[in-house]
Amino acid sequence: MTISSDRSPAVDVQATKSYEIRTYGCQMNVHDSERLSGLLEEAGFVRAPDGTGEGEADIVVFNTCAVRENADNRLYGNLGRLAPIKARRPGMQIAVGGCLAQKDRDTIVKKAPWVDVVFGTHNIGSLPVLLERARVQEEAQVEIAESLEAFPSTLPTRRESAYAAWVSISVGCNNTCTFCIVPALRGKEKDRRPGDILAEVETLVAEGVTEITLLGQNVNAYGSDIGDREAFSKLLRACGKVEGLERVRFTSPHPRDFTDDVISAMAETENVMPQLHMPLQSGSDTVLKAMRRSYRQERYLGIIEKVRAAMPDAAISTDIIVGFPGETEEDFEQTLHVVREARFAQAFTFQYSKRPGTPAAEMDGQVPKAVVQERYERLVALQEEISWEENKKQVGRTLEVLVAEGEGRKDDATRRLSGRAADNRLVHFARPQEPVRPGDVVTVDITYAAPHHLLAEGPARGVRRTRAGDAWERRNAAGEKKPAGVMLGLPTVGAPPPLPAAPAAGCGCD
Repeated sequence: MTISSDRSPAVDVQATKSYEIRTYGCQMNVHDSERLSGLLEEAGFVRAPDGTGEGEADIVVFNTCAVRENADNRLYGNLGRLAPIKARRPGMQIAVGGCLAQKDRDTIVKKAPWVDVVFGTHNIGSLPVLLERARVQEEAQVEIAESLEAFPSTLPTRRESAYAAWVSISVGCNNTCTFCIVPALRGKEKDRRPGDILAEVETLVAEGVTEITLLGQNVNAYGSDIGDREAFSKLLRACGKVEGLERVRFTSPHPRDFTDDVISAMAETENVMPQLHMPLQSGSDTVLKAMRRSYRQERYLGIIEKVRAAMPDAAISTDIIVGFPGETEEDFEQTLHVVREARFAQAFTFQYSKRPGTPAAEMDGQVPKAVVQERYERLVALQEEISWEENKKQVGRTLEVLVAEGEGRKDDATRRLSGRAADNRLVHFARPQEPVRPGDVVTVDITYAAPHHLLAEGPARGVRRTRAGDAWERRNAAGEKKPAGVMLGLPTVGAPPPLPAAPAAGCGCD
């Protein structure tokens, strides 16, 4: 059943019900899930506590991704496990949103008729109303808007961190990369007004946030919708004037839109961090053309050179796809060449995944799986070597680390804490004798480097207690918990600390 609805500020919840949200995919989905949490809590639902078992929450929401080939199987497998649980629990509801919901629409209810709600990427604000209608009418509600109804930042948001936050500056994408289905699902780029963005940033800082990540599907194309080609660099400089904002990051930019004014703004704005995640996808001009990527190897390496000239200590990371249709051994060698020249601090590598509905899925020259696997392993080995060499250059340096929550999986066993340096490198450090809270800043000396983290084994040089740490302490004292459920899919670069511990990439569609 397809319906249309306006967002309601509240839903009549007969008894307090719990919810959990399972998030797959990119940073956009992670931030959308914060909004879904805000909507559900505004409607009277409460988050399922830590340790809640599968199917124990009254509402289970899947915020899906459609980028990888196995996204469908993963969703339907999870839905299948919930079917018998739901049959035993009258009143339990299941909702499916995100990119896969936008793509599959009525197919989800046909394959999994026990699903109560299906909603698209453009109308996440409808979720509470749809859940209520599904309960009252006792039939599935499917609502897929074809275009953005309202910029999602106007929706209530339950932030997962007291000290770091996403700030969405645009939604959608105007690119036509042949491997990517996301623009078809999230629509054309829509930019927020600069004043609205800065107002959100200032509000977050007033609440204790000290690090923000500007977020967009193609973040540095910001301004194309409002007719200002330098809007993104102006926005970075404006963030530099927000008192109390210590760290500014952004993800993910597109090389096509990476202009000199952005590099200057990064280098000249003190709180913009010396870190850049810029997807390469391939080092071969032939493959880039087939991908419809509007830059070539020379242009990409030229940007890297300019960034390093302006910010010698910048850590640069990237996304790379291996085995795109038609990729030859010579093409792949060109990718290895760029990796050697660029010396990425980290590269997030993906084996090409055929997605129905994309031009690449119909291209000739699909590369055999065995060939893709062998190339992938060579690329990973090369990048591991480079990452380790680049991290070893950090040994002996004194770094300021923003203490994080959930970044160090072995922190309890090793009696360490973890956090991010200014360049976004993950740092594990010995626990100081004085109390340290997530959001505080610790100054440490790096004594050891591994390919994916740094280690400071000696005593901290200093601990700076911050308003961000105060904010974390207030939230912790109030008993606010992390979400039940799982953050799955691809972790993120430049992410606020409470997200998945291992640094990784966006969805690979930038």
